[in-house]
Amino acid sequence: MAGTAAMMAVSAMACQYALLRIAVRGAISTAVMSGNLANAVLSAMDLLSIRHPLLPHDATPLNHSLGRLAGFLLGCVVAAAAVSVAGDWTWSLPAALAGVAIAVR
Repeated sequence: MAGTAAMMAVSAMACQYALLRIAVRGAISTAVMSGNLANAVLSAMDLLSIRHPLLPHDATPLNHSLGRLAGFLLGCVVAAAAVSVAGDWTWSLPAALAGVAIAVR
């Protein structure tokens, strides 16, 4: 049941973002990762649909969306490896990096 509920939530976010991209052009993203995934899917579908393009010509091309998804996936893998190696201490890394960013700024 939990898996079904989670997939329904993911589907709802993707549908919401796709609706914003198609119906309300120029709308601000409300869900970054589901937005990147929706961009990749819409761009792929746009490439397959020659007669009826889904997106305007100035929309994000597929290669940009795939790069963002690959970066997100790489970040997830690195984070999972860090948690398996360093355990709970891994969670202090974002705080330390934020402190360094504040000090540098």
